[in-house]
Amino acid sequence: MAKIEAAIKDAILRGARRQVREAATPLRRDLRRLRRALVGLRADLAGLREVAAHWQRMARSSPWRPEVSDIELRAARLSPRLIAKLRARLRMTQTELARLVGVSTAAVTQWERGRASPSGQNRRGLVALRKLGRRDVRRLLAGMKKASPPGKRRPPARRRGKRRARRR
Repeated sequence: MAKIEAAIKDAILRGARRQVREAATPLRRDLRRLRRALVGLRADLAGLREVAAHWQRMARSSPWRPEVSDIELRAARLSPRLIAKLRARLRMTQTELARLVGVSTAAVTQWERGRASPSGQNRRGLVALRKLGRRDVRRLLAGMKKASPPGKRRPPARRRGKRRARRR
């Protein structure tokens, strides 16, 4: 009887192994296929991250370009009071406004006093600023590099010779 029991036990084990193998083989194939797909997706993601980083660098390096249609530009009124109100609404200093538009602080002062008026690209920049909010302006200013304009830098003072002690 022991032989019959062992034979039955063997037959049951073989049958169970075959059923497990039949169920597991397609799952293994699917797992291999999914792993290959995952490797491909990771490679694609790495490539997309590089492209995104490149675009972010490009966006940071390029200055702000106002987007205003010619119709809006012609229809816009820019009086000295309106320029000052725009600056106050956006909570900007004259220097910050000058940096965004691409002019000197003195030019903004002249515009606000009515001694000069913006024209060309400067006018386009002011009209475009009307569409922006405070957060947008802050982001633009934060993105711009704080470089001092040419001509504002002072060379370091040089000393000639040693200081002589004063005699009394």
